[in-house]
Amino acid sequence: MATVYKSFLSDDVISTQNLLHESIPITGSIVSGTYADTNIKNYSHGRFQSVYDYNWLSSSSNHLYDITVGFSPNSSLSGSAGSTEESQKIQIYNQMAQVLVGHDITGSILEFDRDGDFIAGGDKIRECVFLSFSRLLVKDEIKKGSMRLVIGTGSQGTPFAGTLKTIGDYGASTEYRVNSPAGEYGILYTGSAAAEGTGVGIIYYQAGIMVLTASVFGGGSAFSGSSTVSETLVSSSIQTMADSVRRRWEDLDFNNTVELNSTIYFCRINHNEFNYSSNPTYLSASQIKVKETSLEAPKSYITTVGLYSSTNELLAVAKLSEPLKKTPSNELTLRVRLDY
Repeated sequence: MATVYKSFLSDDVISTQNLLHESIPITGSIVSGTYADTNIKNYSHGRFQSVYDYNWLSSSSNHLYDITVGFSPNSSLSGSAGSTEESQKIQIYNQMAQVLVGHDITGSILEFDRDGDFIAGGDKIRECVFLSFSRLLVKDEIKKGSMRLVIGTGSQGTPFAGTLKTIGDYGASTEYRVNSPAGEYGILYTGSAAAEGTGVGIIYYQAGIMVLTASVFGGGSAFSGSSTVSETLVSSSIQTMADSVRRRWEDLDFNNTVELNSTIYFCRINHNEFNYSSNPTYLSASQIKVKETSLEAPKSYITTVGLYSSTNELLAVAKLSEPLKKTPSNELTLRVRLDY
């Protein structure tokens, strides 16, 4: 009789994980220039701005990231005269903070911190630019240590003029933090120095969100016309602030990560197993079709492997590229891999 089912032993199954990475470049010419802002979507609510890689009305365009800004109710900008959309900017800051940083033991929303400690009295980041990257780009997460953003500090009318500044999560492949409800994150620095208290932002790897202190764009008066960064953050709309940030965008590069989990099943076929077939066409008038004489050894051809549950429910099917001959004189090991 043909053997129909065979149980796996503990040594027959192994699970593995592979991390696949893809390089993602977003150039300043795409962000502001090539498409004359037809790839920029502004919403009637005005709370954030979306950037696409092509005219956003086109069905072939891809969403790249969203830009928004906000400041803490504890910021020195809170309550400033002539403030525009202040309540919305505070709400955005609080929303981002409670999702990415969390709450303290009293239930109060914690603030972003340059060192990621999120403790009372730390060096807080209270005026922020938020970049939320599309899941299409980030995949499962951003690769630690791969984030590099180059921005200009010149006038927004000439986004590539003036000094260029590179921001990156230097050393984060081994120095990332885990005390966030949103997952792992790294501190962003200008240059390779990673001295305590010199962070200019935070990158949340699984969430795909970059938080930058607004002051990283410089303290001069050329951020928006004759206004400084702080003045623009107070008096301008979120959309205007997003435009000013985008027009200083020189280049951004990072590697995304796809977690490929695999379970490998080693289907071991001993010499005395699966030498017959349960297929009805295997027999004709009680005779095995593939045998010429009664003295010949039985043989079968393996074409398919089925993986079953403990209750004999078919869960997965693997097809061989060509039939494998099986007789009592040989043994086979078929390697079946399930990726998920």
